[in-house]
Amino acid sequence: MSAPAAAVQPTVRSRFHDAFAGRLPGDRLPMLEWATWWNQTITRWRGEGLSAEVPDAGLKAHFGLDQDHQLWVRQIPDGLPRQAGCGEGHGAGWIVDEAGYEAVRGRIYRQESPFAGAEAAAWAAHAEAQRRGERLLWCTFEGFFWWPRRLLGIEGHLYALGDQPELIARINQDQADFILRWLDQVCAVAVPDFITIAEDMSYNHGPMLSERMFERLLAPYYRQVVPAMQARGIRVVVDSDGDVTRLAPWLEAVGVEGILPIERQAGCDIERLQAAHPRLTFIGHFDKMTMPLGEAAMRAEFERLLPAMRRGRFIPSVDHQTPPGVSLELYRIYLRLFAEYAARACAR
Repeated sequence: MSAPAAAVQPTVRSRFHDAFAGRLPGDRLPMLEWATWWNQTITRWRGEGLSAEVPDAGLKAHFGLDQDHQLWVRQIPDGLPRQAGCGEGHGAGWIVDEAGYEAVRGRIYRQESPFAGAEAAAWAAHAEAQRRGERLLWCTFEGFFWWPRRLLGIEGHLYALGDQPELIARINQDQADFILRWLDQVCAVAVPDFITIAEDMSYNHGPMLSERMFERLLAPYYRQVVPAMQARGIRVVVDSDGDVTRLAPWLEAVGVEGILPIERQAGCDIERLQAAHPRLTFIGHFDKMTMPLGEAAMRAEFERLLPAMRRGRFIPSVDHQTPPGVSLELYRIYLRLFAEYAARACAR
């Protein structure tokens, strides 16, 4: 009589893909920190005893978190000139109109491969760990709300949605073509487990554009890139801060499969979102504002999330970066509770 086959041990990758698809992994949910920590948070922890021998890049491994590697495809080159009238500082753009876009267009859609020099070596090394199941690989592209805002600036972009829709459409078609070109190059080396499309198109009162504007100026380009990603087996997630309750059905209609970070302080409610969108996967939603309050507050937050964790298609994580008000001791308590509840969610 032959011996029974050995049970397949869960891996970082298998846990993620199971959880994303609504299957509870055999041992625990993924333990991810997709946005990690503020620089000031790490500085505080160094002063509280976090060894200088552990580099910032090694903190996830040091803390026992699941390992991942992100490739953010940056497009604004150093020294890109600003068109007259753009202003300076946070929220300023590089262009104000079609002429400005034409002047920079040749510099912001790079033709060369993203895999050059140190970046190529790093991606290849992480790809080997991915093949062993030990690491998630993911890419971030700047999306069809985010990218025009980067170019036009925060205020200029909001006006342009109404005043210059042809320019927005041209920018977004160029961006869709750029994403598809880079997607081919990325996947030639290693296929990411998931892609985040950076948008940040909501705030605490909901989306910063109307559904009609979304359908006219963003949806056509989502409908170009999302199927190309999914055809390669890549999970497609939109990164939008703020309250995504009204935004979620718009994204679902263009094929998006997940949303993060589901910020609690912005009014997001995981129970409501799961009930309305049982096919979407939500990542984040652990209220970071509970972390400075101590173990009891953090445990109460995990208790709030536990039913959603057990329902599936929910991967808990700090709902944005861990702030500097969280001591090293408190963060270690958070990690201990995270491990406990990640296992409890999957207990049969």
